[in-house]
Amino acid sequence: MKTDTIAAIATAMSNSGIGIIRISGDQALETAGRIFRTPAGRELDFEKVPSHTIHYGYIWDGDEQVDEVLLMVMKGPKSYTTEDTVEINCHGGVLMVRKILETAVKHGARTAEPGEFTKRAFLNGRIDLSQAEAVADVISARNDYALKNSMEQLGGSVSRRVKELRSRILYEIARIESALDDPEHISLEGYSDELLENIGNMSSEIEKLIRSADNGRVMTEGIKTVILGKPNAGKSSLMNVLIGQERAIVTEVAGTTRDTLEEHIYLQGISLNVVDTAGIRDTEDVVERIGVERAMKAARDGDLIIYVVDGSTPLDENDEEIMNFIRTAGSDGDANVDKKVIVLLNKTDLKVCVEKEELESRTGCTVIPISAKEEQGIENLEEEIRRMFFNGEIKFNEEVYITNVRHKEALQAALDSLQMVKGSILQGLPEDFYSIDLTEAYENLGKIVGEAVGDDVVNEIFSKFCMGK
Repeated sequence: MKTDTIAAIATAMSNSGIGIIRISGDQALETAGRIFRTPAGRELDFEKVPSHTIHYGYIWDGDEQVDEVLLMVMKGPKSYTTEDTVEINCHGGVLMVRKILETAVKHGARTAEPGEFTKRAFLNGRIDLSQAEAVADVISARNDYALKNSMEQLGGSVSRRVKELRSRILYEIARIESALDDPEHISLEGYSDELLENIGNMSSEIEKLIRSADNGRVMTEGIKTVILGKPNAGKSSLMNVLIGQERAIVTEVAGTTRDTLEEHIYLQGISLNVVDTAGIRDTEDVVERIGVERAMKAARDGDLIIYVVDGSTPLDENDEEIMNFIRTAGSDGDANVDKKVIVLLNKTDLKVCVEKEELESRTGCTVIPISAKEEQGIENLEEEIRRMFFNGEIKFNEEVYITNVRHKEALQAALDSLQMVKGSILQGLPEDFYSIDLTEAYENLGKIVGEAVGDDVVNEIFSKFCMGK
C-alpha cells in the first residue's frame, strides 16, 4: 500500500542535549537523500545503504548547512511503522529541531498528525489496537506499576488473552453453524450441556479481567486517598511529610484547614492522589461546615481513607462520628462499598492517651502508630498501602490487568452476550440462538484488539497521542 511521507519531532519541545526528527513513508529515504550530506559533501545511495545503520553528516537546506547530525536508516518492514523510516539525531535546541522538521517538509514530507506513526503501525498490522493504546500509556505512566503494566500490554499480554478467548468462541460458532448446515453428518446431541460448561469457564475468565480493572485504574490514575480526622489531629502534618514539603498550613489552631487540599504523591512506586480535608467536628462556622461536608463527600468517593487520630487526647464525639462512618464502609447500600481504611495513631512522640488495641477494636481496621512531627512510622504506612492494594506486590508475569475503560466496556459487553447464550441454553431454545449471541461476544472482544471497531473510534484513540508518536 502506497503511503505519503510524514515527519514530526519525536522528542520533547524543550532545550535538551539531543533532538530527534522522525520521517516515515514510501518517500522517506528519498526525502532524507535530498537534505543529508556526508562530511565530504556526498549524497548517500540509500538503495545500497544497509538497514538499521547510522551515518554521520550534515543536514542541508539547499546551499545552507543546517546542523551536524547522526542519521539512522530503518528500512521497512523492519521498522516501527513497517515503512521506510529515517530518524535524524540533531542538537536539541527547540529552534534547531523545528528548522530540521521544516527542511524535511520542504523537501518531500508532510507534518504528521498526532499519533500517526503508531496509527500506521496498527494499520500495517505490526501491532493491534490494545498494543497501540499501551504505547500512549507507556509515555504517560506516572509510576513504576503503571509503566510495568503498560510494557506488558505493549508486549501483547491483553491481546493474547483476548485472542485466546475469541478463538474459543469462534470454535463454538463454527461447530454450531456446521451442524446447522449439515445436520445429517454433524450432530449437536448433548452439545448444550457441553457449551454451558464452556460458557461458564469463559465467563469466569472475563469476569476476572473486569475485576482487575480496579487495580488497573489505581495503577494508572493513582489511589484516591482521603485524610480524615478531627481538627488538630495532624492531618496536614502528615500531608506535608508525604509530599516532602510544607504544602499544607500547620498551626495549633483548630480548623486551620477549611477546604480540601489535593496533591499527587509518588510513594514506593505507587501513585497517591491525596486529599487533605477539613477537620471533622460540629461547628457553627458556615465556611468550616462546608469544608466538613466536602471532606465526607471526598471520603465517600475515594479508594482509601487514612483516619488520623490524635493519640495525645482522649477520643471524643468527633472521633466517634468518623469511626461510625468507617464502620459502615463496605456495608450493603452504603456508598463506601469495598472502602479501604488505615487508622494512624498520631503524636506517639507525646504521652499517648489512646491505646492501639482500643482503636483496632472500635474501627475494625489496621492501626499504625506514627509521629508525623518526627516522621516516624511513615514507612509502615507505605507498606500497608502496598499490601492493601497489591497484596505486597504485582506479579505481571501471572496476571493481566485491565487499565483501559474502553477495554472494560468491551469485556462487559462480551460477558453480557455470553450470559444471553447461557439463558438461551437454560430455556431450551434452538442452537441458532446460541450462534447469534456468541457472534456478538466475539465481535465485542474484537473491539479491544481493533478487529471490530469503526474508523471514528480509531481516529479518536490516536488523536490523543503526541505528534511524534
